[in-house]
Amino acid sequence: MRIYLHTDEAGQEWVAFKMAERGGRGSGGHGSLDKSITLPPDEIFRNLENAKRFAIDIGGSLTKLAYYSTVQHKVARVRSFDHSGKDIENEPLYEITVQEEITARLHFIKFENTYIETCLDFIKDHLVNTETKVIKATGGGAYKFKDLIEKKLGLKVDKEDVMTCLIKGCNFVLRNIPHEVFAYQKDSDTEFRFQTNDPNIFPYLLVNIGSGVSIVKVETEDKFEWIGGSSIGGGTFWGLGALLTKTKKFDELLQLASKGQHTNVDMLVKDVYGGAYQTLGLSGNLIASSFGKSTTADKEFSKEDMAKSLLHMISNDIGQLACLYAKLHNLEKIYFGGFFIRGHPVTMRTITYSINFFSKFDMLEMDRLERPLVNLPLLKDPSTYIPDTVDLTDDAMARKYWLTCFEEALDGVAKRAAASQPDSMDALERAEKFRQKYWNKLQTLRQQPFAYGTLTVRSLLDTREHCLNEFNFPDPYSKIKQKENGIALRCFHSVIESLDSLDWEERQFALVKGLLAGNVFDWGAKAVSDVLESEPQFGFEEAKSKLQERPWLQDSYNQWLERLKEGPPHKCALIFADNSGIDIILGVFPFVRELLSRGTEVILACNSGPALNDVTYSESLIVTERIAAMDPIIQSALKEEKLLLVQTGSSSPCLDLSRLDKGLAVLVRERKTDLVIIEGMGRAIHTNYYAAFKCESLKLAVIKNSWLADRLGGKIFSVIFKYEVPCQ
Repeated sequence: MRIYLHTDEAGQEWVAFKMAERGGRGSGGHGSLDKSITLPPDEIFRNLENAKRFAIDIGGSLTKLAYYSTVQHKVARVRSFDHSGKDIENEPLYEITVQEEITARLHFIKFENTYIETCLDFIKDHLVNTETKVIKATGGGAYKFKDLIEKKLGLKVDKEDVMTCLIKGCNFVLRNIPHEVFAYQKDSDTEFRFQTNDPNIFPYLLVNIGSGVSIVKVETEDKFEWIGGSSIGGGTFWGLGALLTKTKKFDELLQLASKGQHTNVDMLVKDVYGGAYQTLGLSGNLIASSFGKSTTADKEFSKEDMAKSLLHMISNDIGQLACLYAKLHNLEKIYFGGFFIRGHPVTMRTITYSINFFSKFDMLEMDRLERPLVNLPLLKDPSTYIPDTVDLTDDAMARKYWLTCFEEALDGVAKRAAASQPDSMDALERAEKFRQKYWNKLQTLRQQPFAYGTLTVRSLLDTREHCLNEFNFPDPYSKIKQKENGIALRCFHSVIESLDSLDWEERQFALVKGLLAGNVFDWGAKAVSDVLESEPQFGFEEAKSKLQERPWLQDSYNQWLERLKEGPPHKCALIFADNSGIDIILGVFPFVRELLSRGTEVILACNSGPALNDVTYSESLIVTERIAAMDPIIQSALKEEKLLLVQTGSSSPCLDLSRLDKGLAVLVRERKTDLVIIEGMGRAIHTNYYAAFKCESLKLAVIKNSWLADRLGGKIFSVIFKYEVPCQ
């Protein structure tokens, strides 16, 4: 695949689509496609009884089916009690209920055209209550199988232009879905570089590899043209492979190729010249002739070796064509897509030299988000912003540690999930299913770090939350948060009295120390959760005593204090809150109160949905209402809309500032926000440690992991206090 080595010299960027199977159902096995059609509907055509709309893409070899359905799942809700006229000392702060919620979900399935009648029969037998009698169809098969589909399903086939669908879908992915595209550079320190969203995606070359190959030049959203292609594509590999090996199934053919050694069949440069061809700069291991040894060797070749040689031959041809067309049209970006590479490590490896990638499921599911997500307007450069501090695919030592860390914590998380639903008869069973599924994902990541895209601590945390939700554990820490919020509220008044008794400079340090101490109460950190479970009396003052003495590991407190002394009050501060209980009530709110007293408006942003013991937006509303009843400064700020509570649009223990609720972004602009405060390990260390802003920022966290503290040059409970001012 010499052609790829030359692309860097030509300034071209080789990119392949990553259509990862996030959230796919299944055990991780490879079951053959004909058997998969007969699996239970819950495993293959999930929620088919609630299907609303179908679309189908029928190529020359494979059919790709998408359908939209409604899905019921459990969500945790909190509702404030009416405590008027009651003694609330021993009463819960608010009510927690688990309710059924209906959301929209997209399902994606693929199967061989051989089984199209069986598949259509299956859909017909299970399809009820559809809202439409039309099925959208594209691809050559939309014409070939039109009559069959209409006859079998009783639906009218509405054909769409395949190239228009392809380009619009590609543009949507490039603009809106982070880490769905990656660049590959062989033998570099980091072979895979995943792309974030970029509004400037044009122009580019799209090489779509299906049964044949289509090459499309894309200049704008609506301007594109087919500029070439080849009849030698995925269908060629399948057809010739079947003739050579007598293997009829595409996936089985790929399995053979993955075990083969092409050099047993292919003639290399060194076979011709006895080594490298120095005059032309050709490596001795370069393929001189595909299948070349079959003309001279007096022996039978294995099916595996022939399949591997065939795969190299076709992939090399596609790569060279793409390179030549890119040079001809002066294009620097080439995107590869199509089912020839999607989810198939062997074909990806030969297209880009070495890709052992992706999960092996034949299904993909995507839940719809009801609210639009946008960049934080205060990011210095959204196009270069990367939320994650460490890429675990690049850092083998960190990857090994964090995968082990999540494995060791898994039993505790499953136990906590089951305990959160004591009245449920099947809670233990569902918790075990969650444990097994997440365990399997961790083992996949040990073997294939790129299996679900860029691997980071954030992705490990988010995947765990996704698995918990899949098995109907929407908020395992809800009762703990309820209890800790109630306890912290009873201490709020005395904490404020103590702070108000201090002189100004002492109070500023006490506020920061309280903010840091509150951040210790993180059930996601094993060192802390062990203490909280074994020492129920561990509280605010005990947490303060755990903190590192100054100078801190990262310490710009003096600069912050000088800014408060000498500079004018900030117009508006945006604070991303972390944990429930002591953290938000005794740490964040006194800090908020001080800012308000200085004349600074405050936007307090909390998670839209639950994750660990992080405070949610709905919980923050109740907590703030209780605090306002005790504190006139908070009460007045709420009434005058100088304190505003908003949701982030996230349900993660970490924070991606490129995917925030649009309402938050609008508010940040309207209030002319000039200070961003991010607290917590997940939000300020695992993510956003290097985030640059247009305005002043504070990043605060207590390191509650010994390995991470050691790597950063500190000890457990070391303090990060980063005050940063943008360069003028």
